[in-house]
Amino acid sequence: MIARWNRRIAAALACAVSAGLLTACGAGGASSAGPNSDQERMTLVVWASQEDQLNENSWLQTMERQFEQDHPEYRITWKNQVVASADAAAIAKQDPTVAADVYTFASDQLGTLLDAGAIGQVSDPSMAQLKRQTEGNTTMLQTVTGKDGNAYGVPLAGNTWFMYYRKSRFTAQDLTSLDAMLAKGKVSFPLTNSWYLPAFYIGAGGTLFGEDGTDAASGVRFGGQTGAEVTDYLVDLRNNPNFVNDKNGSGLAGLKSGAVDVVFTGNWDAATVRANLGDDWGVAKLPSFTLNGRRVQMRAFAGSTVYGWNPYTRHPVAADQLAAFLSDTVSQRRHYEMRSVIPSDSGLASDPDIEKDAVAQAQMDTIADTSVVQPSIAEMSNFWAPCENFGNSIYNNEVTHDNAAKLTEQWMASYRNLL
Repeated sequence: MIARWNRRIAAALACAVSAGLLTACGAGGASSAGPNSDQERMTLVVWASQEDQLNENSWLQTMERQFEQDHPEYRITWKNQVVASADAAAIAKQDPTVAADVYTFASDQLGTLLDAGAIGQVSDPSMAQLKRQTEGNTTMLQTVTGKDGNAYGVPLAGNTWFMYYRKSRFTAQDLTSLDAMLAKGKVSFPLTNSWYLPAFYIGAGGTLFGEDGTDAASGVRFGGQTGAEVTDYLVDLRNNPNFVNDKNGSGLAGLKSGAVDVVFTGNWDAATVRANLGDDWGVAKLPSFTLNGRRVQMRAFAGSTVYGWNPYTRHPVAADQLAAFLSDTVSQRRHYEMRSVIPSDSGLASDPDIEKDAVAQAQMDTIADTSVVQPSIAEMSNFWAPCENFGNSIYNNEVTHDNAAKLTEQWMASYRNLL
């Protein structure tokens, strides 16, 4: 993507020199000048969620008006279209040449977008912004880093899971240890869910496609002696009378009925937790667990919702600027004010309103301190089913202390056959 970016910028600058001002070069990459000689006219297609663009006073339209004020050199006609971040890659990869100029996407789709040539590398100014907004949070930066080491887009919001609990049951110290909580209350965890189960193996040092999730050749490395020890721990967890497998909403229902004291989920369930526990609700980043006498930190998968730009746009400079602008600190702050979307910008963790938002703090702390990036490369699609199957085997008591090592290695072997 570096070459494509440089070619487009070079073409734009060549046009500027020949025309005596920074305007576009016709159908190959640009637009005609606007009514004012110093203004470039363009149409920008933007894909965003329906909730962000319900009316003229919605977040997207508000930020577009601000972008126009910040860039008087452009005269922009906006074409906003409803495409959810979860759907962007599937649509864009069909024909990137007719996809939006700027769009939001889920970071686990980055590999798909790169394979399709549908995502542009951030410019140097956007990269400087990205580094500032992810300072102290390597995981968030990794969510937009391709396997070539370059960055593609700027995160708008983070995505991960953390812990909710019944406050009256535990001390602050208890919350740092899964084992301490199991000794005092009922802990519900999605053992058979492949988005959650890896937290134990990764916490103990296992890797998924290398340290940064982009090395397909490294495969899944949850095995060996440590992997067998983690599986042994999970066998004990399954058989603990205070453990409850969370499936089909049973954990949240248990909070309401009193049958459960701890659940692991994300910000999407915050309102339900508060309703079920009333003033007795609490939230925190992930705890550690004790593995053969040593404390091991659980680590959740983390991703982000990202704004990126299409390298086939006729307006690469403006598109890169807009994508970065829609995810900058001010835009994220407005997004939180208007839609209660928790920002990814590490600097906003100390914002007075966000600082007192316990759910926001738990999410931001989890991503910064107790998470790993969820890989976005294509090979990740082969990870989920075998992991879910192994979780089911543990829960169904097919995995025991006697065969934990053997079955863990068989699980790893299944990936070598798939990848």
